[in-house]
Amino acid sequence: MRTARLKHAVATVLLLLGGLSAGTLPASANGTGTSAKPASDGIVTAMQRDLGLTRKQAATRLAAEHAAATLAPALRRAAGDAYAGSWYDAPSARLTVALTQDAPAATRRTIAAAGAGLRTVEHSARQLDAAKAHIDRLTAPSGVSGWHVDPRANTVVVEVLRGHRSDNDVRHFLARARKAGPVTVRTVSAAPRTFAAGTVGGDPYYTGNVRCSIGFSVYGGFVTAGHCGRPGAGVSGWDGSYIGTFQGSSFPDNDYAWVSVGSGWWTVPVVLGWGTVPDQLVRGSSVAPVGSSVCRSGSTSHWHCGTVLALNETVNYSQGAVHQLTKTSACAEPGDSGGSFITGDQAQGVTSGGWGNCASGGETWFQPVNEILNRYGLTLHTY
Repeated sequence: MRTARLKHAVATVLLLLGGLSAGTLPASANGTGTSAKPASDGIVTAMQRDLGLTRKQAATRLAAEHAAATLAPALRRAAGDAYAGSWYDAPSARLTVALTQDAPAATRRTIAAAGAGLRTVEHSARQLDAAKAHIDRLTAPSGVSGWHVDPRANTVVVEVLRGHRSDNDVRHFLARARKAGPVTVRTVSAAPRTFAAGTVGGDPYYTGNVRCSIGFSVYGGFVTAGHCGRPGAGVSGWDGSYIGTFQGSSFPDNDYAWVSVGSGWWTVPVVLGWGTVPDQLVRGSSVAPVGSSVCRSGSTSHWHCGTVLALNETVNYSQGAVHQLTKTSACAEPGDSGGSFITGDQAQGVTSGGWGNCASGGETWFQPVNEILNRYGLTLHTY
């Protein structure tokens, strides 16, 4: 980690750390931030490959998604009690806001004037969130993979594994869930699992016999997945040298952790591109709405992109339920756990788990980075 690593500070540090890093200039206290800088070549290239876009379409989409993410919080406040959710609509390249039928005309005019699309629905976001919170208090059987609020469908979606819907415990769970409010049941093909892996020589960070990937650099260390290590566990890099120690960790219920860094290791404001794309700079952590593109870096499958499918989903892993995860169509594989999700230059979260792989496809969940920063009082490193 001396001269040779200084020579390749960005790529090597991230390689050591197994997925990404961040940091020189502090962002705001909770790590949020925005940027109007052009999209990086690496993000655009990965979106071309994974989302089937041209270079111009990818760059245009990133700019539109950035505008939507910036606009969403203000329009939620403007909608007040009539707010029923929002998402990025790719065909129209703008944010769409759902409002209940009793939304005042003035509110509708305000949202339309901001350039957002409008949709009228039956249930408010407050009602849907309350229904999901009620379901969160239930104990889910293994045949139920998770549940989330779907603003576009204006319902709480409960996902059940194929072939398990007629199980007595699943039927009982669904009956109790439906009493909470509007619920739609969808069938999924595979159960979610975490993406930690056994030790593989030459790859990013290790704790015991588990290999995971770094999420994002913060002042004093980095954030990653909670299932990768317990508080007090030591962490080593790809070369076997000591990096630091897990200072905080939560799993299940949550899936986040942070690791202090020392012993000659340092952090930089970068997400590793693994030679597939150029390394990416991190400039903030504005939340990407549902429908936005998102890319992931990890020590096993490297760079892959997809879209945000759902926010605040509860995922029922075999180890227990984990709450407030974001669901994406990006793929991942064992060893990618803890790695970074990024939209444009905005950090989104750390890889938790999923199903499938990067050969046949699948879905992946991440723990939002801003929740981790707030939980531990950390500050995201940004460029």
